[in-house]
Amino acid sequence: MIFFSGFSFKEDEHFFKPYIKQSDFTVCGFSYGAIKAFEYVQRQLRNRKRVDTLQLFSPAFFQNKDVKFKRLQMVGYAKEKQRYLEAFVQSCFAPYKKQTVTINENDTEADLQKLLEYEWDLAQLQQLVDAGVQIEVYLGGNDRVIDAKSAFEFFTQVASVTLIKEANHFLQGEEI
Repeated sequence: MIFFSGFSFKEDEHFFKPYIKQSDFTVCGFSYGAIKAFEYVQRQLRNRKRVDTLQLFSPAFFQNKDVKFKRLQMVGYAKEKQRYLEAFVQSCFAPYKKQTVTINENDTEADLQKLLEYEWDLAQLQQLVDAGVQIEVYLGGNDRVIDAKSAFEFFTQVASVTLIKEANHFLQGEEI
C-alpha cells in the first residue's frame, strides 16, 4: 500500500487506518494527497503496473469554488503562512477537538495553488475504472474544508463513495 499525505501534512496515514485496504496493489491519498495518488495511479497504469484499488480520503475538491475564494486562500497563505496553516489545521478537525499532526514544511505556495485549481476529470477517472481499478472515496459529512455534498455527487459517477455523516476532513467524529 502506498499513501500520499494531505497538503502541509506528513505521517497522517494513521487517521485513515480503519479504512485503508492493506494490499501491495492499493494506492491511497488524503486531501491534496488524493490528487497525488490519482496521478501516481495514472502513471503506474501507463507503465503497465498493477493497481487494484485507489482510495481517496476527503479528496481536495474545489472545482465548485469561485476565483475569489481561491485568490483569498492564496493571499492568506502568502501573507502569513504560519497563521494560515494553523487555521487550516483547525478547520480540518472542526467541528471536533483538534488533534496533534505533523506539519510538512516542504509543501509550497505552488502546491496550494495546484490543489485549489485542480479539476477532477470524469473521463480520466473512468479510464482507471475501465482498466480495472476500483475507486473508493471517503467523505466526512461535517467537513469544513471541502464541500462534501458536491464531492459526493461528482465521485458517485465513477466510484464507490462512503459518506460518514458526523465526520470531519480527517474522517474523525465526536468520540475522539
